Amino acid sequence: MLVRLGYVAMSVHLQNASPSQTMTFAQFQRIKDREAAVSKLERIANSNLANCLRLLKHNNAHNISFFRLSSKLIPLANHQELLDWDYIAPLQDKLEALADYIERTNMRVDFHPDHFVLLNSSDSDILKQALKTLRMHRQLLKGMRIQPAHRCVLHVGGGYDDKEKALEQFIHNWAYVPASIQEMIMLENDDTVFTVNEALYLGEKLAIPIVFDLHHHMMNSEGVDWTEQWERIVGTWEQSPLPVKMHISSPRDERDPRAHADFIDPDMFLRFLYEIKGSVEQVDCMIEAKKKDEALFQLMRNLQAADKIEIIDGASFYVK
Repeated sequence: MLVRLGYVAMSVHLQNASPSQTMTFAQFQRIKDREAAVSKLERIANSNLANCLRLLKHNNAHNISFFRLSSKLIPLANHQELLDWDYIAPLQDKLEALADYIERTNMRVDFHPDHFVLLNSSDSDILKQALKTLRMHRQLLKGMRIQPAHRCVLHVGGGYDDKEKALEQFIHNWAYVPASIQEMIMLENDDTVFTVNEALYLGEKLAIPIVFDLHHHMMNSEGVDWTEQWERIVGTWEQSPLPVKMHISSPRDERDPRAHADFIDPDMFLRFLYEIKGSVEQVDCMIEAKKKDEALFQLMRNLQAADKIEIIDGASFYVK
C-alpha cells in the first residue's frame, strides 16, 4: 500500500511565504480612493499566489506531492460591498504559473474552506454565502487548471440541537447546490457533532467521498469502532478520480485533547496503517499539525526504522 503525506497551507521552513496575507474591510474603507483600495487587495492576492508557488517548489524539492492550499488567497473576495470586483482577472498570470507547475509536478492540491461554509443551515442567507465562497474556490481551481472533482473538504455543518433534522437539512439543501459545486465536495467527520457514521449516511446517499479524520473519530465516535466503517469509507471513493484521502493529527495533551499537537504520534499512525494495509492500493494522508512541514519531516524520520515500512522518498512510503 502506497502512502503519501501532505501538510496544510504554510511552511515553518520558508520565511516570509504566507499565502494568507489579508486585509480587513475596515482597512479597505480607510483608503479613500476605492480604485487604490482595490489595487491593494489585488497586490495582496498576487503576493499570496506568488508565495503559493514558492511553497509548491519547496514541496517538490522534498518530494511532497500532496498539499492543501490556503482558502484565504484572495482577501474580501466575497464581501457584500465588493461584488463588482472581478478578482480573478488581475491574478491570471500568477494562476497560470501555478497551473503550469502543478501540471509539471503532478501534485495533488485541494482546499478546506472555513468552518462558516455551511451547507446544512436552514438560513438561506448562510447557504447563499457558502455557495458564493465555494464558487470562489471553483474559480481558483479553474484558474489553476485543476480538475474540480473532490477538491474541497467540508464538515457536515451545525447540529442545531437536532442532528437527525440537521442531516436531513443537508440533503434538502443539496438539491439547491449547483452540480458544478457538488462535484468539488468531500465530507469529513468532525470532533464534536457529526460522527463517521453520520458523514457516511450523507456520503452514501449523495455520492460524496468521505475524508476520514482519525483524531476526530477518537474524540467523537459514539462508541463505534472505525475499523467497522473503513470499508464503507473506501467505498465512497470508488467513483473518484483521486486516491482515498484522510486527515491525521494527534491530541495536544490530556487537558485539550481536541487541539492539534505540534507533531504526529508515529505509533498511533502506524497502528492505523497496519490495520488498513491491503484494503486500498494508495492512501493520501493530510497532516494537520502545528509544525506543518516539519511535522511531516519528523514523521518520515520516525518511520525510517519502523517494521514493514519501505521508504520511497521524502514524503511517501510503502506499507508491506
